[in-house]
Amino acid sequence: MSNQREKSPLFGEYTMGSIHLKNRIVMAPMTRSRSIHNIPGDIVAQYYEQRAGAGLIITEGTSPSPNGLGYPRIPGIYSDEQKAGWKKVADSVHKHGSKIFVQLMHTGRVSHPANLPKGARHIAPSALGITGEMWTDASGLQKYPVPEEMSAKDIEDTKKEFVHSAKVAIEAGIDGVELHGANGYLLEQFLNPISNTRTDAYGGSPEKRNKFVLEVAKEVADAIGKDKVGIRLSPYGAFNDMQAFDGIEDQYEALAKGLNDLGIAYIHLVNHEAMGAPKVPESIIHKIRSTFKKTFILSGGFEFDRADQSVTSKAGDLVAFGRPFLSNPDLVERLKHNQELAQPNYDLFYTPDEKGYTDYPVFKG
Repeated sequence: MSNQREKSPLFGEYTMGSIHLKNRIVMAPMTRSRSIHNIPGDIVAQYYEQRAGAGLIITEGTSPSPNGLGYPRIPGIYSDEQKAGWKKVADSVHKHGSKIFVQLMHTGRVSHPANLPKGARHIAPSALGITGEMWTDASGLQKYPVPEEMSAKDIEDTKKEFVHSAKVAIEAGIDGVELHGANGYLLEQFLNPISNTRTDAYGGSPEKRNKFVLEVAKEVADAIGKDKVGIRLSPYGAFNDMQAFDGIEDQYEALAKGLNDLGIAYIHLVNHEAMGAPKVPESIIHKIRSTFKKTFILSGGFEFDRADQSVTSKAGDLVAFGRPFLSNPDLVERLKHNQELAQPNYDLFYTPDEKGYTDYPVFKG
């Protein structure tokens, strides 16, 4: 069985534009909340180095600006201190032949002032809050407040912040950036009419709702090179009060065409069905896959057999694994040799220290 698995295309090399990957296994982005003062420290570098068996690592959501730091202890990538921290991460991963993209995540309305640094603003496409509560280190659980609607200047400033952070990533030795257009964060907030009720150039029609995302992608690609830019999308996702809407498939097909025309490196499509979200119809997956000609990454509840079948059938070029990487730093080797996977400790997903982070054992067999 082991020898059969080793022949899987999952473990074969892959060229993504100008970037060579040692295998087709991707570590999916997962928030871990270990960056004290929003700076990735040595523990973060150790965590990613442990998981550098993946051909491509996509980091946890990392804010392009103080305004996007909606969660406690998530990293940013806009200051000199953050750049130095990410350089350690990049160097640690590159020692093992893995490539790493930083996921640029602006939380937008999914935020609370208690989690933002002094002077930062809680902004979103429209002044529409979300239901429920979020954790703040300062005051515990708090209800989500209503954000401030972004002005035209805010939109221009935010695009510049994405560009600046992308440049900082490349200067730090990171291989590229993934724009987080999924899970109900800022970019998806512009895409979805549930969170975007604007009546200007950035809302009111599918074309206008796509505009901000396409402009961010273009400006970032112009700044650092299109081969160094990817995007994550989650149509039909239900995170952070997102819902499907009339015309969603046509809008995302048009978005995929716009991204294809820009020539960016990849689309990373996530299906949260395994976590309780509605099933993503095959129709929209097919439309995006057939419209976007570059690398297509599949993500969402994959295990070896389904991942192997997806790559073999060319349903996707790469497959991203999320939670299995948390408790199995050597996941690639475990998959290759059909070894049992350790289960994660869910209580320690977002705690501040090494427990449940860098202390999972490596399989010895």
